[in-house]
Amino acid sequence: MAYRLDWSPSARQDLRDLLNYISEDDPRAARRFIRSVFRAVQRLIDYPESGRAVPEFDDPAIREIIRRPCRIVNRLRQEESLIEIARVWHAGRGIPKL
Repeated sequence: MAYRLDWSPSARQDLRDLLNYISEDDPRAARRFIRSVFRAVQRLIDYPESGRAVPEFDDPAIREIIRRPCRIVNRLRQEESLIEIARVWHAGRGIPKL
């Protein structure tokens, strides 16, 4: 069964911030990066448990996929067939705030 994706307001803002930051130096690179994030997230629809549990949290439903230099953090809600993209967090910023 395919899962639905839902982007949290924080994750949407994270993407806007990343796009703006990268665009300062290279707008084309920014667009390529954002497209790669969307491609990585789309895979979660068919493979919701891909990636790893976020080691800083003691909750197997909070998972992440890495798209360097970012951690795409998501919550898996199996009973709702839902994957919430919680944050798109720059790895150098430490532990994502959910």
